[in-house]
Amino acid sequence: MKDFYKASMKLKINLLLFALLALDFCLSGLTLFDPGKWVQLMHGSTVADPLGLVPRMGAGWAAFFLIQLIAFLRWERRPDWLAVVAGVRFTELFCDWVYLYFADSISSFGRIGLALSPPVNLLAGWYLLRAFRRLNRGQSSS
Repeated sequence: MKDFYKASMKLKINLLLFALLALDFCLSGLTLFDPGKWVQLMHGSTVADPLGLVPRMGAGWAAFFLIQLIAFLRWERRPDWLAVVAGVRFTELFCDWVYLYFADSISSFGRIGLALSPPVNLLAGWYLLRAFRRLNRGQSSS
């Protein structure tokens, strides 16, 4: 039964990390290479970005992608990478709700995405931190 639990946990961690990788790949790619499309998708308009804040968000998501890629490739040998990814997800807990509150115009897609993002980041971070603790407990007893 213990082997089944380990295999199940490994699958869940890999699926979660893969989903986070896919998300941050899409977010960073769109905001870095087509920031106007991001504005259209999230705000339903074409607003100028003279401060370059949309590509700046993309650079942050590219960093998330890189950290999560390293974790995806290394977490089985180094479970501490799960805690690193949890910390990365926790850095975004309030950002999207603040964005949603202050944005002058927001599309329905943007409203849904920005409303759901903080709870998703909280749950993903919580799960990865919990998995890290369980894996560490298992390693310290062997």
